Amino acid sequence: MELLPTIAGPGVGERADAAADAACHLYDAVAPWSGGGPGGWSRTAAEDAAETIETTAHALAYVHPRAEVILAPVHAALADLRRQLALAPADPLTAAGVPVTPRTVGNPRRTRWERVAVTAPVPRQPPSGTAS
Repeated sequence: MELLPTIAGPGVGERADAAADAACHLYDAVAPWSGGGPGGWSRTAAEDAAETIETTAHALAYVHPRAEVILAPVHAALADLRRQLALAPADPLTAAGVPVTPRTVGNPRRTRWERVAVTAPVPRQPPSGTAS
């Protein structure tokens, strides 16, 4: 039994393919045998790469009901990497439709993207056991 369809939704396959290609080019640029290496990284480049992985992990959270939990170690590892590199922690996303993330896991941020303004307030669920 296949869990995923053969054809992705509009734009998904193309964007995933482009992300994979970009990741390969990045790897080639920093690989020691190609003249890259740790000295090739800048603070901004490292932050961009971490944000790319965080955002991709959040996108993958929609692929399976348990994907979010399965990917939680990725977010934890990236949070630790950010601390080790003295980068700012990931900011929570504010857009509607973001997968709910375990409380111990940070959400990605995108400092150079303009945030989309939410035109209507996002309804909040009251804590269980309280009146609404």
